[in-house]
Amino acid sequence: MEEEKQRESASAEASADKEKELNLEELKKKLEECQKLKEEYLAGWQRERADFLNYKKEEMERIGGILKYANAELILKILPILDNFEIAARQNPVRSLEKAGLNWQEKERINHVIQGFLQIKAQLQDFLKNQGVEEIKTVGEKFDPNFHEAVEEVEPPYTKIVENEKESKKVEPGIILEEIQKGYTLNGRVIRPAKVRVSK
Repeated sequence: MEEEKQRESASAEASADKEKELNLEELKKKLEECQKLKEEYLAGWQRERADFLNYKKEEMERIGGILKYANAELILKILPILDNFEIAARQNPVRSLEKAGLNWQEKERINHVIQGFLQIKAQLQDFLKNQGVEEIKTVGEKFDPNFHEAVEEVEPPYTKIVENEKESKKVEPGIILEEIQKGYTLNGRVIRPAKVRVSK
């Protein structure tokens, strides 16, 4: 009987050892599966985080681009005011003042008004420059339809009246001879092309 008990006990121990080994193997497999799942989840999270950061960066660039040109409509409404300042400044008001036959006090007062007017024009130009607005170069430049609008083609020699004297120039075709209306860019993008006369 004792032998039987010992056999049963040995058999029970052997089966318990086998069971422990099986449980240990099963636990190792489960641990490996958990490790794989953890790595997959971590890699997925890292990809999603990178995608989100890229999206955020692209969205900020898009919004920055929108903001960069958001005030274009307002600037286009201001440009005719600047055009009128330019036209008035070209009339040479100081010379007209000298011919007016006014006394020195009246001339001085009007001269202060003219200087104030010119300062307002300069402030407006500075404001526009700070907003990213730049004048398009014209006279003497090669005509570029991306920046210029030709209102007239002129046969050589080109004649222009400058201060009551005729001035003639002979230039190659496609060169801008005269600016009719200033053109402007906003942060490098044309918001109003320059209207020009071009040599034929």
